[in-house]
This record gives sequence, C-alpha cells and structure tokens, in this order.
Amino acid sequence: MTSFLDLLAVPPTLLALGEPTHGESAFLQIRNEAFMSLAEHGYRSIALESDRVAGLIADEFVRGSTTVTLERALAEGFSHGFGTAPANRDLLLRMREWNAGRPASGHLTFHGFDAPLEMDHAPSPWRYLTRVCDFLGLDRSAEIDDLIGDEARWSDTAAIWEPGRSIGRSADAQRLRVIADDLLTELYLQAPRRIEGWREAFVHATTAVAVLRYHAAAAAPLAREERFARLAGVRDALMAENLLAIRSAEAHRGPTLAFAHNTHLQLQPSTITMAGKDMSWAGAGTILASLLNERYAVIVGSVGVSPALGIGAPPTSTYEGRLQQEAMLPRYVRASEIPPAEQRTHDYRYFPLDQVTIEHADAVLHIPTGVDIAVLADRILALPGVEQLVASEDNGSPEGAWGDRFFYVGPDRRQPFATLVEHDVPGFDESSQLDRPGVYRLNLDLGRIEFERRFGFPPKAFEEHRHEFDFARLDTLVPHPGYALYGFGSIVMPGPQMLPEVDRLLEIAHARAVDRHERAARRTADQQG
Repeated sequence: MTSFLDLLAVPPTLLALGEPTHGESAFLQIRNEAFMSLAEHGYRSIALESDRVAGLIADEFVRGSTTVTLERALAEGFSHGFGTAPANRDLLLRMREWNAGRPASGHLTFHGFDAPLEMDHAPSPWRYLTRVCDFLGLDRSAEIDDLIGDEARWSDTAAIWEPGRSIGRSADAQRLRVIADDLLTELYLQAPRRIEGWREAFVHATTAVAVLRYHAAAAAPLAREERFARLAGVRDALMAENLLAIRSAEAHRGPTLAFAHNTHLQLQPSTITMAGKDMSWAGAGTILASLLNERYAVIVGSVGVSPALGIGAPPTSTYEGRLQQEAMLPRYVRASEIPPAEQRTHDYRYFPLDQVTIEHADAVLHIPTGVDIAVLADRILALPGVEQLVASEDNGSPEGAWGDRFFYVGPDRRQPFATLVEHDVPGFDESSQLDRPGVYRLNLDLGRIEFERRFGFPPKAFEEHRHEFDFARLDTLVPHPGYALYGFGSIVMPGPQMLPEVDRLLEIAHARAVDRHERAARRTADQQG
C-alpha cells in the first residue's frame, strides 16, 4: 500500500484513521500495521473509540505490568465489547513487545477516548468519584453514596428518551457535579506532592464530570429527535475533550493515532434524518479540526465487500464501486484525487462515502473486501485441478471438525495441500485459539525447503523453536502448531493486505500437490504397464 504519510500535506500531531462500520476485522488489522509503521516514524500513542478509564488497564499491560494479564486487559481494558476483537489482542501484544527493553520515553501508550456510555444509557459517577477520593485520601463515601442512591435510577435506559425519568437535573445530580468539580480542584492542589498516580486519578475525575454532563443532557426537555442529536453531540464533545487531554499528555513524546468510526472523526458535521427531520451536530473531528487546524488530519475508511457483515459488492457507479475497479488490494488514496460519483445505499451496517465526506478528508483508506473462509476457499479452488472436501457428519468426519475445508489435487485424498479450519482440537491443537468467535486458520504445505527458508530452521527442529511463536496472532505466517514437523505452516485470519503473500504460498503448496499427484499417476501407469 502507498504510505499514507506521503499523502498528507502537513505532518499532523493527531492523525485520525476511520472505519465506516464496526465489526469488519480488516480495518483493525490494517490499523495495527499502520500504527506499528507510524511508531517507526515517531508516533508514541494510539487512542481508540473505547472507554478512557478502561483504557488505563489496557495501557498497564502494554507498559509491561506483571499484575495485569492479557486476559484481564482484553476483558476490562476495552468498552463496547471491543476486547473480543482478535486484532485488539494483537495490538496490545505488539505494543508490549515494542516497549520491552526500551526506556519509558520511547514506550508506546494506549488510550481510550470515549466516555463510559452508550447512546441509550450511562452509568452513575459513583466508581469514578470514589476512586478520586481514595487517591486524595478524602472520606466522602457516605455523602456520595447518599446522593447516588439506587444505581438503577442512573442506568434506566428509558430515561434517555423520557426527560422526566432522567436524574440528570435533580438536586442530587447537581450536588454530585459540585463534588466532582471540587475533587478536580483538589487534584491540582495536591499534584506537586502526589504526582505518582495523579494522571489516572485525573482520568477518573474527568470521567465523573463527563457522565454527569451526559445525564444532564438526557434530562433536557427536548423533542425526541432533538434529544438524539443533542446526546450524540455531547458524546462527541466528550470524545474531543478526551483527545485534547491525551494530546496534552503526549505532546512531548510524539504524535498520536486515533481510530474510531468515521462519523466521530470526519471534519464535517454529522447528520441523521429522524421522523422526516434532518438533525445535525458537531462530531469530535469537527471540533478538533477547528481547534487544532492543520495539526489534525483524517483518513476515512471505506469498504467494497464485507462477508462478515453481509455487505455485497457496490454498484460500479458509486465511490466504492469505482475504487474497486482501480485496485483489488487495500490502498490509501488522496481525497482530492477521487472524482465525483454516486453515493452507495446507506443501511446502517455501513456508512458510505459521499462527496461531502471526501471533500473534507485528507485521504481515503479503501478495502476492497474483507477476508473470510469463503473468500480464501474461492482463491484456492481457482487453482487448477483442486477439489474440496468439507468435513461433515455425512462423510464420517469427527464432529469437532465439521465445517473445516480440505483441499486436494486429484482423487487421492490422503494429504491435503491446504486446509481452512475453525476449531481447536482439545489436547492437540489449541495454540491458535480458534474457539474465539469468527477466528479461523489457513494451513499450507510449504515443504522442507520453503519451511526452512521462511523460519530459519528445518521442520524436524520445530519443537526446539516452538516457544518463539505466537500461534494465535493474526496476519502472521508461523509453523503449524501440530504439523510443523511435516513442513506445514499456518496463518490465522489473513487480512486483505496479505492476499498477495497468501497467493504465493498457495502456489508453492499447490505445486507440491500437483507433483505428488503426477508422480502417483506415473507409478500407477508403470504398474499397469
């Protein structure tokens, strides 16, 4: 892919990379590659559309903490369920590996920049306020507990849509906002003698204020459509505030990459039509661009096909359709070089490119297709003479393998040259963690020569090197955890940027299968002759 840094007129201090939808792993996988490349160019932090307080736990892991495990970092270090995304596991591990052996000044840091809320609910500020009190050594628990009262009145989803049910403008909520403000003042007063842990306490304090602001906005006596736009705008304002705070903390170390949905990062205001009314609000990107000017740049994401989300090929007359025709691999394109086209249909699974978005973006990252098992199976079946066997009950395959795909050349099915599997084999093959939702693995017969060329040791020496590999990492060719001794390699969830390499490896494996088939055919002919 073209280096996106070459497409930017001025090197930004906050570079935003957007995705047009959540749930397509290809964007996260390419984001990981982009960030690690940016680290080589001086970037030292990444900020994701995830709860800022939760991000403190993920950052502890990234910084090499011995008390925060990877499992905890994924379970508690992300909000909105993003910790289950396999690519986010890889991001944390790659950042931790970068940091190992480097001085703190060169460490990569992880941030969330969202508030701990959804459009239809928000928590109480209790945990954030008590955390700050604990740090400051203040005992205000009885007062705070009394003002919080029943937690259910804070988390009531109906309150977001019915102002009269919201606690946001009650006397208790107003008093809590005063307490939160007082705690922020006290944090600054104690900073000279309490710097250890201060920034974490500050994040908790500002999050308490953010939650109370959101509840107050939910209590505003507005019509339903206006309330939606107001709440969306408040959330984006909180995101912008968090990103500015992150940049303030990171300014002396290097630029930051922000990753989120396009609608949060784009420069133009966000809009939505509800009950026939067009509602608009300033997104986080709109706010940041007005305050940071050329120090903020945005690359918006687009996708052609997403098997994971059921998004089919775009019409050729659309922006995505034309980008599809020009290249079948992910690429960055300068926004000014994209000619006018039609807008793709918007069905809320995907927010398509339009003229306004492109006019206000610095560049576009277009991914022609996400990659799932079916996409890879089609590429393998396109090779000459290939036959596929899908494991099932009907063909006598063990239940644990049902759905796995095996590819052969010729009728002799003793040894597949490639397989696509979605299941762990308990006690034998669990290193790739294929039990994670949506995770699969491509296995390839590399042969002894290619295996040694790739890994630097022959198949027979694999066990001596097993500890060197993370078999669960995406986009990485590794020895097969169970069949490396036979010259097999494997890749977990190869992303679209890896397709050329996948094709090269398939050619090697396929050639070996063709050679075996032809040798077997000659032996049979000799025996019959």
